[in-house]
Amino acid sequence: MKFTFNATGLPLQDLIVGASVYFPPIFKAVMLGLIIWLVTHRLLRDWMYSGEIWHPMLMDLSLFVLAVCLGLVVLTVW
Repeated sequence: MKFTFNATGLPLQDLIVGASVYFPPIFKAVMLGLIIWLVTHRLLRDWMYSGEIWHPMLMDLSLFVLAVCLGLVVLTVW
């Protein structure tokens, strides 16, 4: 069995076999937001899990969403 992959004629052939890989902006925003979230989570972890917050996991999720939004804003301004 012989398999030959020919990407000519495909609309995104440079993305399949090209030298560069395209990362959509939302992926970049999520990666930047993850870094921001890791820093803020580390700083606020003791306070969140001390019992003052009703649901620490929801607080973590909301912090992550805010960090991704902040990452998107940073990428947009930059």
